[in-house]
Amino acid sequence: MKNPVIVITFLLSFSAVAFSQCFTKNIAFQSGERLTYDVVYNWGFIWISAGYVEFSVKQVDFQGRAAYFLDANGSSYSSYDWFYKVRDSFQACIDMESLKPLWHKRSTSEGGYLAYEEYNFDYEKKLIYARTQTSKRSYKEDTLRAGYCTFDLLSMAYYARNIDFSGLVPGNLIPVIVVLDNEIHHLYVRFLGRELLTTKDGNRYNTIRFAIKLIEGTVFKSGEDLNVWVTDDKNRVPVLVEAKILVGSVKALLKSADNLRNKSTARIK
Repeated sequence: MKNPVIVITFLLSFSAVAFSQCFTKNIAFQSGERLTYDVVYNWGFIWISAGYVEFSVKQVDFQGRAAYFLDANGSSYSSYDWFYKVRDSFQACIDMESLKPLWHKRSTSEGGYLAYEEYNFDYEKKLIYARTQTSKRSYKEDTLRAGYCTFDLLSMAYYARNIDFSGLVPGNLIPVIVVLDNEIHHLYVRFLGRELLTTKDGNRYNTIRFAIKLIEGTVFKSGEDLNVWVTDDKNRVPVLVEAKILVGSVKALLKSADNLRNKSTARIK
């Protein structure tokens, strides 16, 4: 987890997770939805706009079954490339009926570090067929044994928006299983409750807040130094994602949300 743009996809994955059941029907998003975010660094009173992330959904046919094609792309701004150039791309196909992940691909370039991973999910055999390669590791084909509730980052992000929160109380820990970098990671989410959020641009939202256990890396420390706020309505759109890094913090701020499935009721006008 080396840079903020790719990490935004990771952070959004945990916007609202509670595993009373592994899969559920979709009520939170639809084909044609598009979400965009500004990525900024924050050191005290200094704010630096560093890049953007965009998410989109469309309906497709995947190997004879109706599926959602999820597409997420992140990039540093050209004015920031001299410091740390980022070009990240994530795609996934998920079953329209159950939201099970079917296929996932990541292709990223981060400060000269290249990474590629592709996963095909076989839930009947509880296997994930992986193809991975990075600047530091040669191309590898592998078969991972995974539990019934294992997701890639992107499929988790959209599945999580459909979870029922009614049984949660602040402090509850919720286990999650994610495949990343050819490894299975067992993580957790801590539910922190509902909160009125005022963003830097002055907008106010009724939100649900979580803290996330991070995977330790060169930018992030392990622990719960990551917070996510999602709209407290049927859309469950992430509004703000904030993670402490070794110096300051990195934030993803919602810029636009188009073609939502449900009427947006969380923003206070």
